[in-house]
Amino acid sequence: MDEKTLSRCRERARIIKALAHPTRIFIVEVLAEREHCVCELTNMIGADMSTVSRHLALLKSAGIIADDKRGLQVFYRLVTPCALGFIECVESILEGNLCMQSKVLSYKR
Repeated sequence: MDEKTLSRCRERARIIKALAHPTRIFIVEVLAEREHCVCELTNMIGADMSTVSRHLALLKSAGIIADDKRGLQVFYRLVTPCALGFIECVESILEGNLCMQSKVLSYKR
């Protein structure tokens, strides 16, 4: 693999890793509906603000979300709705795995 290909693959992996946490997937799904301030997200997630802020910073660094400061509050919005397509693809894989497991279990009987 040449250096250019390796670099591109590393960057892709960085984006995928940014989505590779249940809380961050939840944030992306919630922000797909509408923007939210940190306090709203913190309440929805049920974690402390510093933990939620770290998740938001990671998603922002990956270019998946953006923020907008309004007075004392910071609002976040989804800027790459295609991330939802990736999450839907994962859901399809899960459904396929479930179907396969079901077939395997039915053969054992």
